[in-house]
Amino acid sequence: MQRFTAVIRTAPALRVARVPRAMVAAGQIRSMSSAHDEEDFDSFNARYTKFFEECEDVFELQRGLNNSFSYDLVPSPETVTSALKAARRINDYATAVRVFEGLKQKVENKTQYQAYVDELAPIRKELGIELPEELVL
Repeated sequence: MQRFTAVIRTAPALRVARVPRAMVAAGQIRSMSSAHDEEDFDSFNARYTKFFEECEDVFELQRGLNNSFSYDLVPSPETVTSALKAARRINDYATAVRVFEGLKQKVENKTQYQAYVDELAPIRKELGIELPEELVL
């Protein structure tokens, strides 16, 4: 037991990196978030709609869905439609159903979710996608 305490006592303490004041004053420290431009809702939807239209495998589809749902907004019905078509094109029914689970978590209330469900009803019928609530497990 004494051997372990000796090792612990002799371990160097972690140090916090300090930035010299001269570097701060000279502007040599770069802010990582200032390099990104704000993206408006229309360009966001156009970018992800195009992404899902060109999607070729499950990994790309799920990566695109994770990225699009990580933003602080809900994708438009057109973007969701292209994601659903991509899911069925690459034969991934489970991801198509999970899109609706993501929408349900992303919207603010049940009324908004129901509006999405109603607007996407024709594409759901065309592609044969059921809602998570409709699945009998």
